[in-house]
Amino acid sequence: MRVLVVAAPLLGHVFPLVPLALALRDSGHDVVVATGGEALRVRDSGLAVEDVVPSDVRFGRIALRIMLAHPVVARRELRGSGRLDFVSRMFGAVGNAMTGPLRALAERWCPDVVVHEPLAAAGSALGVPSVIHDVSLFDGVELTAAVGARMRAAVRSPATVLRTAPPSVAEFLGGRPMRFVPYSGDGEVPRWLAEPAGKPRILVSRSTAPGPGAGRMMAAVTEAAREVDAEFVLVRPERADGLPDNVRTVGWVPLPRVLPFCDGIVHHGGAGTVLGALAAGVPQLVEPGPGDRTAHATAITARGAGLSAAPREVTPELLTRLIEDPKLQRAAGEVSEEIAGMPSPAEVAERLERFAGWGRD
Repeated sequence: MRVLVVAAPLLGHVFPLVPLALALRDSGHDVVVATGGEALRVRDSGLAVEDVVPSDVRFGRIALRIMLAHPVVARRELRGSGRLDFVSRMFGAVGNAMTGPLRALAERWCPDVVVHEPLAAAGSALGVPSVIHDVSLFDGVELTAAVGARMRAAVRSPATVLRTAPPSVAEFLGGRPMRFVPYSGDGEVPRWLAEPAGKPRILVSRSTAPGPGAGRMMAAVTEAAREVDAEFVLVRPERADGLPDNVRTVGWVPLPRVLPFCDGIVHHGGAGTVLGALAAGVPQLVEPGPGDRTAHATAITARGAGLSAAPREVTPELLTRLIEDPKLQRAAGEVSEEIAGMPSPAEVAERLERFAGWGRD
């Protein structure tokens, strides 16, 4: 079977698809990943990758146009209450740009099924049976429909949707469960970061996507860290001078290999980091914000597996609670066990033909 895997041109959108794509390839299927921009780095995984995003597609430019044309929508989005109004417009524009190159690829390669993440709705506009691969705590069917409604091409209903969200955190009707397996590419992990620190360790990460105020949370944590008995590790900080003695820095590192040696993580609320921390059983402090970040922060705190705070709300007491509160640790561990009990990407790969309607389930 030929499987076309489609993602919007952002690392956080393509990385969650890699474990299933690799499992499909390893089970004997022909797999091609279609994406663009910075997401082309997924070639490092060894998968075949096609660039289907025109070079003039710029998220900043698209966002600015939406902000100027729909200022009320933009303000709601920045407050974290934009629902899908802003996101659907942005990724609808990206989907329109991807549709032509995707159709040309489909005509040339003739895939049997398309697997796509929800915001790459163009994957459901190729006249080929499609499977939505959830990558967040949102309903992938709803996301795909919202983006598709903003596109010029007709988006078909999927054959099924693969649900990676643990049900105790976010449960949706229909679809097939699949274990979320974290993937964030290759990279060298310093030896000191791949072993216990001798004291609690808190990882502090930020988004791979550009945006306003990206470094505020990291700066707030750095200031509060002076009064916390823990080691803090800043991942890709904007500045690395004048740091307290208990704060260290690293460049790009694969978080799945680092999280097992951490007692807590502070981050921007991106889906991959949220689900990766849940899979590792690590309590998390999530910064609410635009897009899915506020919803993720709300879901994590509702489950009891983490905390939510804006940069101005970060205190030494809050960071100490992150690593010492047994309720947070217990809930994070419970969700980790829940995720481990879901069908693996390899198990799903063996049955994808049936899930996509190619045989009887």
